[in-house]
Amino acid sequence: MSKGILYDSTLCVGCRLCEGACAERWRLPYNDKVAAEERLSAHKLTAIETHGERYSRRLCMHCVEPACASVCPVGALQKTSLGPVVYDASKCMGCRYCMLACPFQVPTYEWNQRLPKVRKCDMCYDRQRAGKPTACSEACPTGATICGEREALVAEARRRMAEKPDQYYPRIYGLREAGGTSVLYLSAVPFEQIGLRTRVPQEPLPALTWRVLHLVPDVVSVGSVLLGGIWWITNRRDEVARKEKA
Repeated sequence: MSKGILYDSTLCVGCRLCEGACAERWRLPYNDKVAAEERLSAHKLTAIETHGERYSRRLCMHCVEPACASVCPVGALQKTSLGPVVYDASKCMGCRYCMLACPFQVPTYEWNQRLPKVRKCDMCYDRQRAGKPTACSEACPTGATICGEREALVAEARRRMAEKPDQYYPRIYGLREAGGTSVLYLSAVPFEQIGLRTRVPQEPLPALTWRVLHLVPDVVSVGSVLLGGIWWITNRRDEVARKEKA
């Protein structure tokens, strides 16, 4: 059974204890300055965002069929049977294709390190493998973040919506986005109002990519796709670098 996380924005009070627990688990610095940063970075693998009177969380979505793992040429990123998408820095060659491929723009990079690595949440893979909850869900005092079997979390989300239909936007984010994710969201308002990407394809991105390439003649795919891909990757890499340094 695949594990997952359910984040209920209606229960989040913005205490940021999930951020502190995540930083402690990864042995990353956490202080008032870091807490004020409402974005993912190489030193902040989950972030609480403020949207008016509401809050949201950013973290790796752990796609059921992750695009990041499908484009990694050395297998540094892998989808585990337990659910988390994990990263092996010893295999990484620093191409950063994962950053370009992720539809949620999650992976970050240690731009200022001599031996930089990609950074992202691994849904506390080691803790879950040992039968423990994720650090963020264990620290959450309101139940806004819980973890468990993905199917059970989907059932719990539907139960909450059925019991209090006037308090929830009638959808579960992550149920179908990018073919489904292991991190699910509930909200009182449409998801774009709490900063979530709503123009994500509803099917697995690796399958979409290969289906499109399959329709392209071999000569064109070798020439146009490679040349166009190099141009796109170069420009997207520059764009990602600018955003990371902003």
